[in-house]
Amino acid sequence: MTQQTKPLNRRVAVKRILRDRQQDVLAVTSLGNPTFDVAAAGDTPQNFYLWGAMGGAVTFGLGVALAQPAKRVIVFVGDGEMMMGLGSLATVGVDRPANLSIVVIDNEHYAETGMQLAHAGRGVDITAIALAAGFEKATTIRAENELEEYVDVILKATGPVLATVKVGTDPEPTALPPGMVRIYAAVSAKRYWAPRPTQVSRLALEILCKSVLKGASILRSRPLF
Repeated sequence: MTQQTKPLNRRVAVKRILRDRQQDVLAVTSLGNPTFDVAAAGDTPQNFYLWGAMGGAVTFGLGVALAQPAKRVIVFVGDGEMMMGLGSLATVGVDRPANLSIVVIDNEHYAETGMQLAHAGRGVDITAIALAAGFEKATTIRAENELEEYVDVILKATGPVLATVKVGTDPEPTALPPGMVRIYAAVSAKRYWAPRPTQVSRLALEILCKSVLKGASILRSRPLF
């Protein structure tokens, strides 16, 4: 296997995967860094940022893939999220959607809670689990040339496909999707203006409702708007 002293950069890797995406390629992201990485690569109506429900991104992506068989669906998840929803790999393996790819951005740590060592850093092989669950293709990527060779598989190969992309732990700037900027701005401005809980809740509810409608639009064969 190719040896590489410096781990892949998560932001660069995600940007490369999405660089040549077409309009029929949908991206579903789990909470935290995968959402920031995909948003940084370019916010589009084809992105669905699953901010809550940790562990649910793969099953959501599976539903989209089954509802939209003519589109490619790529689910971007962290290794911690993937471990929380590990059973979803078995469900994907059973349903075998040909248009579904899962990209596990694996830094082997729980970045959201303080960089504790995660299961993937203690010997758990997510790629091997996917293969055992019946995935058509699954591989672990540690080097730029390996990523380059596998991008077309992620975008075009008969699925289900999984790629575990090993990345470093260096932090990247937060890249918020436009909808979340309003909530963050409201909360961050509290030293000058202290929003009442109901005001922040209304912002959150508004964005949640728009997300649900966007999800419904993705699931339908024709857009709602």
